[in-house]
Amino acid sequence: MTFAQPLKDRIALVVGASRGIGYESALALACAGAHVVATARTQGGLEELDDHIFRETGRHATLVPFDLVDGGGIDRLGGAIFERFGKLDIWVNAAATLGAAGLTPVAHLDPRGWAKIEKTNFTSVFRLIRSLEPLLRLSDAGRVIHLTSSLATTPRAFWGAYAATKAGAEAMMKAWADEIESTPMRVSVLDPGRMRTAMRGQAFPGEDPETVPHPSELAPLIVELARPDLTPPLTVSFKEWREGISGEALV
Repeated sequence: MTFAQPLKDRIALVVGASRGIGYESALALACAGAHVVATARTQGGLEELDDHIFRETGRHATLVPFDLVDGGGIDRLGGAIFERFGKLDIWVNAAATLGAAGLTPVAHLDPRGWAKIEKTNFTSVFRLIRSLEPLLRLSDAGRVIHLTSSLATTPRAFWGAYAATKAGAEAMMKAWADEIESTPMRVSVLDPGRMRTAMRGQAFPGEDPETVPHPSELAPLIVELARPDLTPPLTVSFKEWREGISGEALV
């Protein structure tokens, strides 16, 4: 993978970086010159990412293994980034879960399973905003890229927990974007559409993965949205961006 260096010396946090879209985003940001702070639950996945980044760039990432249900860990994350880097330039929020049960009728949701989904997909977004906004304000051009889903606006049967929590997270991100409009910070809510991820494999086990885009195809758009010299739109669709029909261009 070869990129120019539009993000040279930027500090980029990728939440959910051990696989899928988060993994490819972290790799792309590093190849574009950023120093990546990568978080995920799985230490092994983060170490694999770091090895890949080192092979491509000769530099290492900063690895922070923890679970998003740990609110105290989210609070400590902001403090640790401040102590080490003094600011944050980019935050890619790529973590989400369907829950252990996968697709489930709303009436059959287990309360403990619901709590896990809600904390991971929704409450963590609030706590991350609370922890990271002061750091992003210290950047000359803070950029936030939040991965959403079309289910946030068009929920379907059996997707109730995922759709509801993604809808809440999207609404919160858009409200926050309005609150910080007068600052140099910008939020982009990105719908990647169908993507070859482990979560999609869990939801559609019979689907041929070769028929949907690989997360690496999204990587150039992630880099573009993170650039400090461009003004990104609030809502972005990967499909429309790829086809060149997006109504909101980066300027």
